[in-house]
This record gives sequence, C-alpha cells and structure tokens, in this order.
Amino acid sequence: VRPRLRCSLLFSYLDTVKGDRKSSRFRVTLGDRMELIVSEGNPQCLKVLAALGLTGVQCPVQHVHHEETVVPFLSRPALPALLLPNGQHLFSANAICQYLFEVNGQDSSDLCRQWLEWEATTLQPALLQALHKAVLQGKGSEMSQILQGPLNYLDRSLSKGNTTYIIGEAVSVADVVLWAALYPVLSELSSVKSWFDRIAAIQSCKSAAQKVMQGKGLQGMKSYLQRQPAPQSSQCSDTHEEGERVVSEEEMEAAFLAWNRVLNVGSPSTERHHPILPQEGKRNILLTSALPYVNNVPHLGNIIGCVLSADVFSRYGRLRDWNLLFVCGTDEYGTATENKAREEGLTPKQICDKYHAIHSSIYKWFQIDFDFFGRTTTEKQTEIAQDIFWRLHKHSFLVEDTVEQLRCETCQRFLADRFVEGICPHCAYPEARGDQCDKCGRLINAVELKQPQCKVCKETPVIRSSKHLFLDLPKLETQLEQWLDKSTRTGDWTANAKQITRSWLRDGLKPRCITRDLQWGTPVPHPDFKEKVFYVWFDAPIGYLSITANYTDKWEKWWKNPQQVELYNFMAKDNVPFHSVVFPCSLLGAQDNYTLVNHLIATEYLNYEDTKFSKSRGVGVFGDMAKDTGIPSDVWRFYLLYVRPEGQDSAFSWADMALKNNSELLNNLGNFINRAGMFVTKFFEGYVPAMELQQEDKKLLALVSWELQQYIQLMDKVKIRDALKHILNISRHGNQYIQVNEPWKKIKGGETERQRAGTVTGVSVNIACLLSVMLSPYMPTVSQTLRDQLNAPQSCLNTMLQGTGAFVCSLRAGHRIGTVSPLFQKLEGDHIEALKKRFGGQQVFYGSLWTTAQKAVGSQPADAPAPAAPAAEVNGVDPEKAKQLTQAVTEQGDKVRALKAQKADKAVITAEVAKLLDLKKQLAVAEGKNPEPASQKSKKK
Repeated sequence: VRPRLRCSLLFSYLDTVKGDRKSSRFRVTLGDRMELIVSEGNPQCLKVLAALGLTGVQCPVQHVHHEETVVPFLSRPALPALLLPNGQHLFSANAICQYLFEVNGQDSSDLCRQWLEWEATTLQPALLQALHKAVLQGKGSEMSQILQGPLNYLDRSLSKGNTTYIIGEAVSVADVVLWAALYPVLSELSSVKSWFDRIAAIQSCKSAAQKVMQGKGLQGMKSYLQRQPAPQSSQCSDTHEEGERVVSEEEMEAAFLAWNRVLNVGSPSTERHHPILPQEGKRNILLTSALPYVNNVPHLGNIIGCVLSADVFSRYGRLRDWNLLFVCGTDEYGTATENKAREEGLTPKQICDKYHAIHSSIYKWFQIDFDFFGRTTTEKQTEIAQDIFWRLHKHSFLVEDTVEQLRCETCQRFLADRFVEGICPHCAYPEARGDQCDKCGRLINAVELKQPQCKVCKETPVIRSSKHLFLDLPKLETQLEQWLDKSTRTGDWTANAKQITRSWLRDGLKPRCITRDLQWGTPVPHPDFKEKVFYVWFDAPIGYLSITANYTDKWEKWWKNPQQVELYNFMAKDNVPFHSVVFPCSLLGAQDNYTLVNHLIATEYLNYEDTKFSKSRGVGVFGDMAKDTGIPSDVWRFYLLYVRPEGQDSAFSWADMALKNNSELLNNLGNFINRAGMFVTKFFEGYVPAMELQQEDKKLLALVSWELQQYIQLMDKVKIRDALKHILNISRHGNQYIQVNEPWKKIKGGETERQRAGTVTGVSVNIACLLSVMLSPYMPTVSQTLRDQLNAPQSCLNTMLQGTGAFVCSLRAGHRIGTVSPLFQKLEGDHIEALKKRFGGQQVFYGSLWTTAQKAVGSQPADAPAPAAPAAEVNGVDPEKAKQLTQAVTEQGDKVRALKAQKADKAVITAEVAKLLDLKKQLAVAEGKNPEPASQKSKKK
C-alpha cells in the first residue's frame, strides 16, 4: 500500500480517534484491551514495536505471517495493525506510533506531524525503491543514489536544528518513525548523523530491531518485499498495459478525504511586506539569479538560464509558504562596459543607465517578480567589496605577482580576458576566450592562446608585464573542499554544477588574479595598486551582497546567517566555477560567517533553431523583441520552461513552439479548463452543482493527487521542466474524464443522469482551480485570469501546495463563478513562418535598443549620439525598408486573422489579403529576392 496519499487520511482518522479518546465515551486506560499485530521482516513493524517499548504502553503483541489479513475492511494484508478498544483498527505504522505516544501523554506538535508526513510521502517511496533494488534485484550499489535526496534533506535539517533529537531534547514519535524507517539501510550502510546512533542505542529500539529483523539484515525482508507491489520511481508510475496508472482503494479514499478538507484561512501567501527578513521557525530562502551583463540585451537563452528559472522557483516557494527573498541586478563594471561605451560614443555610466533600463523593461514584460532588482555600480558595492578585500589581505589569502598580459597597441590598452580570442592551446577550438575555452571548459591564461586577436580591432596584441594581486586559491583549497563536500551532499546541486566544479579541483587550484588594469570598476584600496580595479569575477558576485544591502540595511541577516538561511544560486553552466570555487573562496577567506551557496542550479545552453543566438548576425529572439511578436509573455514563459535545458542543451524552435501552444495549451489545457467552466455557466446558471462522488470520481481524485505529489516533489528539487509535464497530465486526465462521462448529454436525461452531469462538472471545475494554482509559477497572468474567471477563493493558493500538498475541493456546491472565456489562442502557420523568417538572420539592429531604453527611462541623455543613419541600399537590398516592411507584413497578417476570426464580410477579407500579398512582394524585393515564389506560396495558402 502506497503511503504518500494514505497518510493524510490516516492522520485525519487519528484525529477522530483522539477526539473520541478525550471524550467521556472513549478513554484509554491501562486496563483497556488493545492488541498490536506485527510480522517478521516488515520494516513498518519495526516502528510500532520500538514505539511500544519506548512509551511503555501495555498492549499484547501478536506475531502473524505477513500475508495474513487482519483488518476486515481492507482487500489485502496491511501490517502492522492496532486493534483499538472500540473495535476499530489503525493500520498505518505512523498513525499507530503517534497514537501510542499520545496514549502515553505525549501529544504530537505540528512540526512532529510534518516530519511524519514527510516520512510517509517522500522518504517511504524512495526507501521502497531502494530496498526493492537491493533485496530483489541484487543492486545494492544503487541504494545510495536513490536515497541521496531524502538523506541529504534529513541531514541538512538535523544540522540546522542544533537539538539532540529531531524536534527537541527528548525522543519524539518522529525520531522513532524515521529511525525505524532508515534502520534496514543505514545499518547496512552508515549513519548520516550521530542522531541515528543515539536512537539505535535505546534498549527498546534494539529489542524491536532484533524481533523484526532477526539479525538477518536486508535479506530478512525478502519474503515480505516479494509480496509488495513493485515500487515506482519519482517520475514514473505503475501502469496497465494500456498505460493507465494503477490506483488502489486506499489511495482513492485518501484522495477523497483530502478533497473534503477545509481550505486554509489567513493572509494570502502572495502578500509580501518589505523588507523581507529571515524569520525564526520558517524556512528562509535567499534566492539569487546570475547578474546579467549590462552591456547587451539578453536573448532567450540568457532569460531561461537565470532569471526565468529563478522566478518560477521563487513564485513556487512563496506558494509553499517559505520565507523567500529574490534579488538580482545588472553587472555593470569591467572592460565589456568600457568597450560598449566606446562603440556607442557614451560614457560607461551612460551605457549602464541605458542598458539597466533595457534589462528592467525586458524582465518586467516577462513578469520576473524580483523582490529587488539592483545594480553593481553603487557605493555599497565599493564598501563591501573593499571590506572583503581587506579581510583576505589580513588573513594572508592574497599574493602579489608580476604577470604577462596581452596589450593592444592599436587600442592602447591591456586586453581583459574576454576581449581577446584565439585558438585554444588544449583542444584547438578557434574561438577560445582569454580566460576559458567554451568547448573543452579548460582554464586559459590569455598569453597561452595561439594566434590571439583583439576582439575590438582584430589586431594581434603584444605581451607586456604588469604587477597584480591574486587570490591564493591553493591556500584555501582544503577549506573549499570541506565546504563543497557538505554543500553538494546536503543541497540540491545540478549534475553539471557538480561535474564542472570537480573538473576545476581535479588538477589542483592555482592563484587567481583579482585585479585589472582598467578604469571602470571598483577601485582597489591598496596604495600599491591604486591605478587598478577589481577583476569583474572577483567583484561581480559581491554584487549579490551589495544589491541586498541597497534593498535593506539589515542585509547581514541574510548574508551572514548560514545557520538560518538557505542560499539558492541560478545560472547557466558557464557561470558555475565562479559561484562554486572563486566566490566561495573569497567568502571563506574573509572569515566573517558569510552565507555560502547551499543549492547551485545550473542549466545547459539553449540554442536557436539549429544555430546559436547572434545579435550581430540578426539570429534569434532577444528580450526586447519578444513582445513585438504579438505572442503573450505567458506563452513565451511556458515554452521556454517546456524546453528548459535541464540535463542537456536544448533548442528554441518556432515550429515546436507553435505545436506546443496549439496542442498542449490550446487543445489540452485550455480545452479542459474552458469546457469545465462553460458547463457550469451553460447547464447550472453559473453555480457549481452538487457533487455525489462515485468510485470513478474518487479514482480521478487519486490520479490528480498523485500528479500533484509528483509536481511538488520535482519542484522541491528544482526540476522545473519535469514538473510542468504533470500539470499537463492533470488536464489530460480531466479531458478524458469529461469525454467518457459526456455531461452535455446527461444533462438532458433524467434526475440521476442530471445529477451525474453535475458531479462531473463540479469535479472538473475544481480540477481547473487546482490547475490555476499549479500554473501560477509558470504562467502568472493566465493563472490569475483563470482564478478570476472561477471567482476562486484566495485561500486556494494557501492550501493546495502547503505541507505535502492536497487537492482540496475549493469551489463548493453553490459557488458562483464569473465569466468564462478562452485562455489561449492558436498560433497560425503563416504567422509563425513570418516570425521564423524575421528572426532567422534578416533583421537588422539600428538603434532599436535605444528606442527601448528611451521608453523605459523617458528621454535620451543630452550627450548621447544621434541614432545611426539608415544603411544604404546595396545590390538592390534595402535593409531599413525590409525591416519596416517586415513589421508591416506582421501587422497586416494579424489584421487578416482578426477579420477571419470575426467572420467579416468576404469582400473585406479579400481586399485585406490582397494588401498582405502586395506587402510580401515589396518585402521580397527589399530583401533582394524574387517576389514571385513568395507570392505564389501565399496564394496557395
């Protein structure tokens, strides 16, 4: 029997028993007759025997075979079982343990109950899978990998608790349950904490282990495990041959009980009061997204790689009632900014102001909900960076050295690492940068590059000497490895983050230069280096601290509080070493109790179609262009998250985006939600009908609840793309449910059939409400629009995802919904083809960036240069005219589609289509192409 969905049912049942126990009609005394039934080799029985011995409750114990049925109303064996004085049975080991402790006068706290639910819903599925692998398949080596996540969570919680036992200084039912659950595997492997050994040393626990396990170890459970259903992994389910998941009666009853819960009340989880500070007793999460370079416009790969992924997790965390602060900002110092300013004829400060506004505008359109979006060119940045510098200097973690650098005599400047390119000395990649090769990932000193070129003028630089300061990474290596071992073991680090970090450590660390011969940067305060600034990769991550300090003067409560705060970093994989090695070494060397990263979430790369994004070649969609496509930001968010490069590189594809929009959003999700709402409006005058649930309905509740559990487990582990699939699975279940039951037919039948139509409609519209909550991190506008249409209570946000999650009936019978309308629109083929063509290398960028910035900040600085003159026509090609015509074609295409949707007069549509075809001909001529093929293709359409 799977415990994850039965857990809430049994806890609620236990509450009833507790209520009876405290009433006059049901008082447990030592003379009352109870009986505990257990079996050998059953790890669940270890829990209850340990609890019985520890509490001293007088209760006879009967040992039976594990296949014996002792609970009369269950269809299959369920052991252990506790026969109560009133003749009822408890058949959940956790509920029995809790009951025994409460009979002994030790009521369970909310925290204790949370641990029991975690054990049942998260730990148990992983344990069953691990035991199945080890005992029945002989794959004991896989146990550690399967259990790594839950054990890391437990270890992290125990480390932070600073108590002898899980929730205090006395043994609780949570200690007994978790110890007994882990006993079979940890007695074979090793203890995660001294906590395990403390519980194991208790005599009643020793005795229980001997009685159940008989000293046989894992093999003592073989007979028991052979009779259990094959366990499922976290991302798959038991299925029939036709693909339908098996649902047990217990799961259906558990889901039905959860369905009947009352919604939580209280302040909305979305309400925030600034400044947000860590709170005692809460899960405090500090969430950062890699600071985007200010000198350019982010493309879709940049957006999904850091800010969008972080935004989804932050929205989810708030729904989970975590105390969360999400900060980010633009990285504004360094050579990149200096060179950009030179290109555009502005000062570095003006460039930063201009592009900071562009970034802010783009992220606002993509609905990135920062708590604070700052920048690194601030006094706080200088103050904090220089403080860390002096601390490193004081503790002798800085060394001086004279280095050979590449200097461009044409540009009259030393070349920063990223402004020199050449052939990688290790793998011969022709576009390696001066600090690292993107192909092989190896570190490079710029002078090692073969055939180096200045990226600005393409001239060959010369080698010159200069004195610099270095962070002594070898001296910090031992501290770093100790910290990394704990952080990667207890936190959620993506596989690529671990791999990249290991590759840096494999050959031993080397001193890393932290100064540069530049003017635009944080000044080095040392008098011997007063002409230099900090190297951007020493300076930039400190921006997280300074941005937080500009948000609140109590910033140290976040950044110097590792005991209370969990730090999540989101980034693309190329940023990993600076967040897992360089920056942590800076903070470790400063010796000021800094909060270090607990969870490092790195994506792979997102490509554009079959190539890379390139601003210079006009290839790909950049942030400031997405809204000009006419596609809503929620659809952009959905598709980018759907193809999020979690385990490997992925690609943005216009054809695939249209397919996913039209199939998953329109035909699957939107179709189900709209039908559910329209049935309420059309058949029941806008009021949710009464619902009399049958087994079929309960089965659907169980299926939906299981999908919800998977969603929560995956999101907790920051598996954002995988979690999205479970939202779509739920709407698929809903569509099938509606299709099978046909409420549009039953509503025309007799009273029984009308009642059935009402039940199907009521259940469906409640699933739509659940979907609105699950969609909230992904598609916030769609989510809010749907809740508005359903007139859903705000408390549904507080209920569905809190704790272990529960699908609760939020829209009770008699609830009045609002006006229902479609949430999604079809993406037409010709529209997509036009966009694909527009962003496939045809578009030219002439100061459109300044236009975006101008809209964001109001006006152009007085000393800014005039926009570049339009390019002249070359060989019949007129880029500026082509750009204008592309926009005109898009607008005219939208107009034609709107007329068709409105079923306008045919003559009107024909006239507008003719205009569209003429514009396409003009566009072809402006692009230097033969207009006839394009014209003929349009006629076919």
